[in-house]
Amino acid sequence: VVDEDRRVLRILFDEGFSGGRSDLALKNTPVVIMAGGSGTRLYPYTKILPKPLIPIGDVPIVERIIRQFQDFGCHEFHLVVNVKKNMIKAYFNEIEKDYDVFYADEDEPLGTGGGLYLLKNKIKDTFILSNCDILVRDDFGKMMASHKKHQNMITMVSSLKTYPIPYGVVHLGDDGKLETIEEKPQMSFLTNTGVYIIEPEVLEMIPEHTFMGFPDIIEKVKAEGQRVGIYPVSEHAWLDMGQMDTLEDMRERLEDAAEYAEENQR
Repeated sequence: VVDEDRRVLRILFDEGFSGGRSDLALKNTPVVIMAGGSGTRLYPYTKILPKPLIPIGDVPIVERIIRQFQDFGCHEFHLVVNVKKNMIKAYFNEIEKDYDVFYADEDEPLGTGGGLYLLKNKIKDTFILSNCDILVRDDFGKMMASHKKHQNMITMVSSLKTYPIPYGVVHLGDDGKLETIEEKPQMSFLTNTGVYIIEPEVLEMIPEHTFMGFPDIIEKVKAEGQRVGIYPVSEHAWLDMGQMDTLEDMRERLEDAAEYAEENQR
């Protein structure tokens, strides 16, 4: 993408958004990262390391998440920690960084929703919530603009997913009569990426010391008549490392994107 003088503003790869520092559209927007899970799907890696510190290439996933939000002006990061939390704190104490990290310590597992109670009275502005095992390579400035435009209480970032069905699908009519056969059709749907834009009023709805998933909070917000919106991103914009096979896929896609950028800079 270039300006009128043909100066490069940013690069869009086929796997999603990438680029240097943006227009700082999220300046002063807090980011909360749920970093307290045990990461059982990534065993045996998580027998040694907490999930947020598992490296993708030579950079831990949690630091990659932080860097992607830094590109949009974020500098305040809140980590909800539990399992192996001292290792996470030690990592950030040792590295040089140009952003602020704060910790909310879970004494017991509270889930992706219940742990937000620990941030009550600490966050006063619209904030972003992210799981610690995913990257969304898209324009967060546009996401925030959409969130504000539609006056959402919560905006869920959702990714298109397409799955091929490896069989012929039979459609029946009345009385068991065959209508059509679809040979190996593809099924497309939107799925939850684990990234949300949230108004601070939501924190007031979370009970103390109660295990809750974030979908439970969404249902609570909807029940109170508040708007929950969806911001869709492409299938290739969402990178997930929640399981061993997707961890390797994330590493390969990030390496390919980095090599492509380096080659074009030459």
